[in-house]
Amino acid sequence: MTKLIIIAAGGTGGHMFPAQALAEAMLAKGWRVKLSTDDRGARYAGGFPDAVEINVVKSATFARGGILAKLAVPFRILAGIGGAKWRMFRDKPDVVVGFGGYPAIPAMAAAWVLRIPRMIHEQNGVLGRTNRVFAKRVDKVACGIWPTALPEGVEGVHVGNPVRAAVLERAGAGYIPPGDYPMSILVMGGSQGSRILSDIVPPAIDALPDHIRRNVRVAHQARGEDMDRVATYYADAMISADVMPFFDDVPIRMSEAQLVITRSGASTIADVSVIGRPAIFVPFAAATADHQTANARQLVEAGAAILIPESQFEVATLAAQIETVLSNEKGALQMSQAALACGVPDATDRLVTLVDALAAQK
Repeated sequence: MTKLIIIAAGGTGGHMFPAQALAEAMLAKGWRVKLSTDDRGARYAGGFPDAVEINVVKSATFARGGILAKLAVPFRILAGIGGAKWRMFRDKPDVVVGFGGYPAIPAMAAAWVLRIPRMIHEQNGVLGRTNRVFAKRVDKVACGIWPTALPEGVEGVHVGNPVRAAVLERAGAGYIPPGDYPMSILVMGGSQGSRILSDIVPPAIDALPDHIRRNVRVAHQARGEDMDRVATYYADAMISADVMPFFDDVPIRMSEAQLVITRSGASTIADVSVIGRPAIFVPFAAATADHQTANARQLVEAGAAILIPESQFEVATLAAQIETVLSNEKGALQMSQAALACGVPDATDRLVTLVDALAAQK
């Protein structure tokens, strides 16, 4: 009989992308794949292959809505767990894998009650709320960032975070160290809190010594509301810059960059390490449990990246760090090699291996 995996994931890209990567890999192995999510998560599931059956379950979070909505949360979750239990009892999945987010709660709880082989994958260096609940109630805890802070008594398995095929195509792309020729800086703020990068990065680049500044070319991803002022600043400073709200060719731009200045979300960390580029990370200060700082730790300790907390993210500080990287050919090359040494290009394969091992225990 064809094996079945149920993948449970929430509605953000951080949860859904690795879930999609595993879904595609398991379909390629001949498995049936079902995605368990809620209404919000289903709207983010457009990238999943058509062969993946999407089961929409009831779930909720205390983080949204008014008093009445919060009072209804336990009842919605219980209803979701009941529906998930019924479906699992009927479908008899071989493995259930959760990727975090509150929509994953019903499927993971049902798998625990029914004693179905199960595991979670945590993308960040700190467990999210849902994964923290189930860390001691699963057979395996797969970690995207290493090390990941785990509850006492819980052992994690480092698998890395799956990256897109376009990133894998650029894995380990040759690095051209900085020198007296055009040098590219890629600036990405992510979907949250990118305004501070738009405030600080342009004047920091403008403050560089002229022999570096004249060679700099910038690709700056800015929020729509910041785009005009950022583009105007670069133009007035006569700095060559491509400013857009979204780059659909990030892997290419990253592979051509001498330096990346960015937030330290889990997927960004994975891209930087798999391609292998020096980076300056500015962790999003409002991230839950400061997980973006935890995400950056391995690359910083390996000498692949520089970390500047938001509280210290000022024009002079950033300019000095950019100059440090772009004025040191040997040091920048070592940073790129250190980043590459931290990369896990086979993260999806490692996840698949864990799934196969769990299925064999059934």
